[in-house]
Amino acid sequence: MKSLRLEDFDYSLPPDLIAQAPPTERTGSRLLVVRGRELDDARFLDLPSWLRPGDLLVINDTRVLHARLLGRKESGGQVEVLVERVLGAGEVLAQVRASKPLRPGGRLRLEEVVEVKVLGREGEFYRLLFAGDAAELIERHGRLPLPPYIERAEKASTSTDEARYQTVYARETGSVAAPTAGLHFDETLLDRLRQRGVAIASLTLHVGAGTFQPVRVNNLADHRMHREVYAVPQATVDAIAAARGRGGRVVAVGTTSARALESCAAAGGVNGELRPGTSDTEIFITPGFDFKVVDVLITNFHLPKSTLLMLVSAFGGLEELRAAYRHAIAGRYRFFSYGDAMLLHRTLAHDF
Repeated sequence: MKSLRLEDFDYSLPPDLIAQAPPTERTGSRLLVVRGRELDDARFLDLPSWLRPGDLLVINDTRVLHARLLGRKESGGQVEVLVERVLGAGEVLAQVRASKPLRPGGRLRLEEVVEVKVLGREGEFYRLLFAGDAAELIERHGRLPLPPYIERAEKASTSTDEARYQTVYARETGSVAAPTAGLHFDETLLDRLRQRGVAIASLTLHVGAGTFQPVRVNNLADHRMHREVYAVPQATVDAIAAARGRGGRVVAVGTTSARALESCAAAGGVNGELRPGTSDTEIFITPGFDFKVVDVLITNFHLPKSTLLMLVSAFGGLEELRAAYRHAIAGRYRFFSYGDAMLLHRTLAHDF
């Protein structure tokens, strides 16, 4: 089994293919259907025709926090805070960008009105204490945290982003990034899938700030994933069992849904038994991974050298994904969060 290297997941992308805004309609994106080396150019609007009656669509109902806050330290230095997780009524874990490291006991004033005390540091994150209900203050005064590759002045979000950088089924607030494969769905398309005989179940995985962090080691065996919290309800476990019973496939909407389902299976031991519950996951999925739950994956196109590209390469095959990405670039598909989508069928695990 060969060791995987970071350069195995590199590719060259013309900058003008990075989508800076969503399409006019949610379902207006393109869809590249990938079945091994077989590629079909399609439209996302036609997704029902690519799924089968009896299939189960699993969506991530997380909602994006207004997790980005700008402000100053007591000393006057500028800071940028990206909330990773709300821990309790007043405490959060957050990434903080500042000219110098923050000291415990220091104070911040964010968005002119939010008072924050620095409690200490935990690895790459700071533990911060808000003067009040943290979740409520963040939602009221914070900004939508657009991905770093969307190039706008001060990364300012617009009214369009407020609507379109959330899925139509977002319910549980807690992510710092949207589960972007879900951005392509509108209520009409979901109804058409139900009419087709495709069942829909939900889970929650809150995307953490680590999703934007680069892999800093060349040997992937040395990489440690960031933790993300997920919850898989009993109703979804039952829906998966029912789909299996009728010969249907489990279709994960996004790498976040896939991570949650495969983490849940891993927690079930060698038999991969799915059990409902809430937990943290730091599962790192790379080629050679044995998928226990997901049969089909709906996903966007991912950044070079990213853990998300590694996951989809594990699912669809490394060489197959390389060919698919070459096809997408030649065909001028739009990439990343507001870009086009893939419908990816699982290949058998390969030896590496």
